[in-house]
Amino acid sequence: MQIHPLITDSKTLASFCARIAKSPYIAIDTEFMRENSYWPDLCLVQVADEHEAAAIDPKAPGLDLSPLLDLMVDNEDVLKVFHAGGQDLEIIYNLTGKTPHPLFDTQIAAMALGLGEQIGYGNLVDAWLGVQLDKGARFTDWARRPLDKRQIDYAIGDVTYLIQIFPKMLEELRRTGRGDWLDQEMERISDPSNYENKPDEAWQRVRIASRKADVLGRLKALAAWREMEAQDKNLPRGRIVKDETLADIASHPPRTQEDLGKVRGLSATWKTNDIGNRLMLALASHTPLAKEEMPERDPKRPGLGKDGALVADLLKLLLKIRSRDINVAARLIARSDDIDALAAGVREDLSILEGWRYEQFGRDAVDLVEGRLAFAVRNGRLKMTRTQ
Repeated sequence: MQIHPLITDSKTLASFCARIAKSPYIAIDTEFMRENSYWPDLCLVQVADEHEAAAIDPKAPGLDLSPLLDLMVDNEDVLKVFHAGGQDLEIIYNLTGKTPHPLFDTQIAAMALGLGEQIGYGNLVDAWLGVQLDKGARFTDWARRPLDKRQIDYAIGDVTYLIQIFPKMLEELRRTGRGDWLDQEMERISDPSNYENKPDEAWQRVRIASRKADVLGRLKALAAWREMEAQDKNLPRGRIVKDETLADIASHPPRTQEDLGKVRGLSATWKTNDIGNRLMLALASHTPLAKEEMPERDPKRPGLGKDGALVADLLKLLLKIRSRDINVAARLIARSDDIDALAAGVREDLSILEGWRYEQFGRDAVDLVEGRLAFAVRNGRLKMTRTQ
């Protein structure tokens, strides 16, 4: 495989992208920093096909990334291969408003092949290629220039190994008949809505004990205000106001801006500065949370009483057994909210009652809930048995 020098000019990048656009699949990875910012700071992009690989420096002066971004989000003929690509997809979405498609995530594929729920890249390379990666450069400050050869070689390794693993993994998926199992998951992670930053929904990430509509309405207004402040200043949310402080203000709102100086977690200067004034304006603009937005009392177990909770626990035990028997990560087969919904009596719009998930788990899950299946121990091994 040809490894190119670091690409820092538009002409070289355009030529490279034109060549790899003829490949059926490419591997992509990114290096970024986000400890001190709201938006991830893209520092390096690594791309490879079967014949060549390169690292691209998005911080190079005057570099036009359009050919690369167009290849990622507008070329439907090239499959884009990532490993644990959620944050990579978020960065690409922030730059383009789109996500790569079609795509393949090797971490999710590994779940279908019994390699665990969140196998790391190093372990994946070791499992498939017998190569142990040098991890010496993983804590690099990727925003600092210049990058040395070791750092660039380390970064490019993330795609040169990935491009070798993908066809092997694809062959195994075909051999086991599990390739179709991944289609729904790949479509789910490529959905652009997963990567939108909607201020009006930011309150849902903040823990708060109260379920009063007025309190939650204040929390919604405050969280939306904080989200916009963080985006505008490009600072992490917690640098504006921490979650616990936001929840405390929503539960015990200050009457005046002067009172902000007494709030734990805020600087005394908030009682007179502009950001404190904007916080008070957000509070003043709130309305009680609409009935249709009110959260479930226990969203993890919708409508479950004590018996229903026990049924959900039995379903999770069944899931462990099925996961073991077919050597697939339990998380790929079923999610906790689907299991709880099934235990609560829901029988529609559940992924475990559709397609391969129904064949491998959902049918038995329904039978267990409805009394046609039971647990049994045979030769010290827990199994399922049909009831009469």
